[in-house]
Amino acid sequence: MLNPLFASVRRLSRHMAHGASALLLLTASAVGAQPVPDMALQKVGPNAYYVQGLAALGTPANQNFISNAAFVVAPQGVVVIDALGSPALAQRLLSKIAEVTPKPVTHVLVTHYHADHIYGLQAFKAQGAQIIAHSAAREYLHSETAQQRLEASRTELAPWVDAKTRLVPADRWLDGSTTLELAGARFVVEQVGPSHTPEDLAIYVPGERVLFAGDLIFSGRLPFVGKANSDQWISALSRLLTFDALAVVPGHGTASTDPRKDIGVIRDYLGYLRSTMGKASEEMVPFEEAYASTDWSAWAHMPMFPFANRMNAYNTYLLMEQEGLRGK
Repeated sequence: MLNPLFASVRRLSRHMAHGASALLLLTASAVGAQPVPDMALQKVGPNAYYVQGLAALGTPANQNFISNAAFVVAPQGVVVIDALGSPALAQRLLSKIAEVTPKPVTHVLVTHYHADHIYGLQAFKAQGAQIIAHSAAREYLHSETAQQRLEASRTELAPWVDAKTRLVPADRWLDGSTTLELAGARFVVEQVGPSHTPEDLAIYVPGERVLFAGDLIFSGRLPFVGKANSDQWISALSRLLTFDALAVVPGHGTASTDPRKDIGVIRDYLGYLRSTMGKASEEMVPFEEAYASTDWSAWAHMPMFPFANRMNAYNTYLLMEQEGLRGK
């Protein structure tokens, strides 16, 4: 017996003029049958909120909701931090903001230009928001890598990322740390890259005593290191502790009310990668052998370990080789 969903599509397709239209309907119906990931507002300050993405890889089923985004309701408007991983998610966030305040979104601060944080930018741009980011993102934004990633996402994350999804540059590029007055509130923007990315920014809101740390912090899950400057990343984590924050919102995972502890987890992991892979590189131990002989038990229980750890270790191995060649 046919599944009712597919039986319905089959009956309807008899009346379609083109087989391609029937296939499109089937795809949309199948995706529509997936449970929509919850997007619950979490309050971290008098006027500050965030939504928490899943500890998972981006898929059509989760709409690429794998990162956090936040917003602050300021006197003259709403300032958003990061834009989520698809235009549809950004529209959902706009609806959540409207539940809190009728004020418009005036600005979006981008902590870095990784896909899961910026594919929603066009939804905010369409509402008239000004986008602000660090100028070091320009090189990636105009790179072949960024275009290839978007093309792949249009297939892998369809229909949430599609041919209409585009890379959106900032309206205002920053060249370093600064303090901005946005919508009547003060935002201390700290340049903390190159760390996770060349363009990393952390945003502290003194009136809320909340720090938005971007992907310098992954809470409750293994971080994605990629081709990061892990030495600078470790130093930047120490700088985050200088802010008088009651809550720290990471790029991934739950907000921290004990930032020293949670930052320590990331710092320890990055340090362990550097020490183990650095020793292997120095002694010219092949990566496969080095990875197999390293004790990963302290981290193996963490979400995303099976997907991220090997790649993190390999990229760190290459980084330590480069640092060795430079005599660092």
